[in-house]
Amino acid sequence: MPSEENPMPDVRALVVDEPSGPDALRIGSLTLTPAPDAVVVDVHTAGVTFPDLLLTQGRYQVRPEPPFTPGLEVAGVVRSAPADSGIAPGDRVIAFTGHGGGWAETVAVPPHHVVAVPDALGFDAAVGLMVNYQTAYFGLVERGRLRAGETVLVHGAAGGVGTAAVQIAAGLGARVVAVVSDEGKAAVARAAGAHEVVLVRDWTEQAGGVDVVYDPVGGDRFDASLRLIRPGGRILVIGFADGRIPRIAANRLLLRNIDAVGVAWGHYLPHDPGLIRRVGAKLNDLVAAGHVRPVVGACYAFDDGAQALKDLQARKTVGKSVLTLR
Repeated sequence: MPSEENPMPDVRALVVDEPSGPDALRIGSLTLTPAPDAVVVDVHTAGVTFPDLLLTQGRYQVRPEPPFTPGLEVAGVVRSAPADSGIAPGDRVIAFTGHGGGWAETVAVPPHHVVAVPDALGFDAAVGLMVNYQTAYFGLVERGRLRAGETVLVHGAAGGVGTAAVQIAAGLGARVVAVVSDEGKAAVARAAGAHEVVLVRDWTEQAGGVDVVYDPVGGDRFDASLRLIRPGGRILVIGFADGRIPRIAANRLLLRNIDAVGVAWGHYLPHDPGLIRRVGAKLNDLVAAGHVRPVVGACYAFDDGAQALKDLQARKTVGKSVLTLR
């Protein structure tokens, strides 16, 4: 296993020298010095996530020192792994690379950040099972206490984050109401398993009462969602794609007997190192049962990482956007 004294040959990577936005990305190289207990993975696909966009802009909660490489999730084939890790060379896996580093041809990650890829999925779909689906399951089940028969409203339901929440909620026996911006995205949400789809322009009139709100948008959507939550319900704070971080008066929670629940999957991992493998096993069960199939919206060549982020920023994407390396 390579070490700091004997690093691997440099690997091709997308690098940011100055966090000024997607156009700051350039093809460069990364020196990989795996820890002795690391799993080394040759990357076939890398996921495109909203945090990747924020990283290139210097707006993410974690701000690595330039030069750095974005990329939180990868899918590929194990090159090497510790003997006691339960992972072997040649295994097909998905891996969480932490707050960056995944947009490279080879990565090194801790064993507890690695999950086997179900045989039913190719690398393009499998990579979506990491950040989006782990977040959705963690949010809905472990933080949101979702129960079968409840109604879940999902904002941004045609994107990678939204389709993950739709499929998991429906697979766990909930009724799913999807909020989308246009008819094309409505079709994506229905195909993902939503029971009802409403358009943004009049969603508050059509959605009705709900038990759980899955909100990666924030802004005005968050404010309006509070009025739709039934007593005992929960709003899951996933992110702020709208750009405005909403504020909430505590008396609204008190008088209506509702919960506002923070869901920061990546930031919770240090408190629960077994989370990725535990949730990964649950997700693989949902894949086997036919409830979960990540929706791949677009596959980009590795060199086109900047365009992938621009399309994500412009909300042109549906499902999961993927960079293809091999």
